[in-house]
Amino acid sequence: MTLFPVFSTGSQCFILEEDLQVLESFEFVLSHENDVSICDANQMKGKSILKMKQLPFMIVVCTVMLFVVYRTLKYQYYQEEIDKKWSILEEDKPYPDTSGNLKGLPRGIIQDTSDFEFRPLWLPSNLRSKASVYSHRNLLAIPVGMKQKHNVDAMVQKFLPDNFTIILFHYDANLDGWWDLNWSTKAIHIIAQNQTKWWFAKRFLHPDIVSSYDYIFLWDEDLGVEHFSPSRYIEIVKEEGLEISQPALDPDSTEIHHRITVRARTKKVHRRVYELRGNTRCSESSKGPPCTGFVEGMAPVFSRSAWDCTWHLIQNDLVHGWGMDMKIGYCAQGDRTQNVGVVDREYVVHKGIQTLGGSGDETVKVFNRGRPTPRHGASAFDERVEIRRQSTWELQVFQDRWNRAIAEDQSWVNPFNSDKKRRRRHRKKNNRFS
Repeated sequence: MTLFPVFSTGSQCFILEEDLQVLESFEFVLSHENDVSICDANQMKGKSILKMKQLPFMIVVCTVMLFVVYRTLKYQYYQEEIDKKWSILEEDKPYPDTSGNLKGLPRGIIQDTSDFEFRPLWLPSNLRSKASVYSHRNLLAIPVGMKQKHNVDAMVQKFLPDNFTIILFHYDANLDGWWDLNWSTKAIHIIAQNQTKWWFAKRFLHPDIVSSYDYIFLWDEDLGVEHFSPSRYIEIVKEEGLEISQPALDPDSTEIHHRITVRARTKKVHRRVYELRGNTRCSESSKGPPCTGFVEGMAPVFSRSAWDCTWHLIQNDLVHGWGMDMKIGYCAQGDRTQNVGVVDREYVVHKGIQTLGGSGDETVKVFNRGRPTPRHGASAFDERVEIRRQSTWELQVFQDRWNRAIAEDQSWVNPFNSDKKRRRRHRKKNNRFS
């Protein structure tokens, strides 16, 4: 046995020959593992370079997938919110606390909503226990006269296939002339001589009555719908999250009051307009009507919640509704610059035919609603001129009521006015002159 010195210090240390062989073997193993490690490192480096080359492609794929998932979840979110808020047919509404007159009834028997759906006078005995469920329905309400019968027929024919309930407000009291239309017996007919759309809506479209309908279309009778699909329109409104909307107007329409309503050919929806000329200047900094958060009164479309608010905004005694379009954004259930919009993909033609209080045969362009439209050879008493004067007077009354309501309601905060100091100065001024 041979002894090998390991090192020399103050003391002597030795290692056996067999141990030296073990150490040499260990050194060989370490050297071999180093070679393997270098090889593995080279392989890993090659894989890393390959992965780096694939990284841009993977980023693009992931971005596209995230966008698709986002749009899908967004649509599902809006649909779920609508169903959650308004599934009144599935869940009982809370017991109304506002009416003490109901205390004599057991809570479970109270039905505080209704609709316009027909119910049969009798059913076969095997069907009597099966309650009819009306879901995902929409309502079209139109003020009509016989002189626009042909156009109204074309409008209704567009809406009926898409699960719409039709209600006609007959302002000329002529109902018999409509029975020859095959859909007339399926519509709701309400007659009141010489009354306006807003008069009818305030009395017959109470939120508790129309609460089973997803959307309420409150349209005039002089709209051309050749380029309009109700089903596609509702799909767009849901996708965009619009609580209040209207179809865009064809630029060739006879009567256009506000530029924001004109169709933008390259867009699906627009929520604002830019106009640097004229009295109304609209820019990116514009925060309210008629530059953004605005639809006009000839073809508005409301969600349930938006209509609930709008119905309360309609004044019982101001029948022409002037001024309401400037305030309707307060019923948008949130930011009016986002929840109010004009749908360009589905558009209509506004023919501008004046019927109520007029001959019904004339087509007049009106760009200034505060100025009466002269008629050639007008008699001493011109109904259209008097209606225009009444409308202008009602506009002033509505504006006065709005300002007075703001001054009196100290707890109300304007959601679209960030300048609180200006708000306080406005209140002080109103209080000073009241």
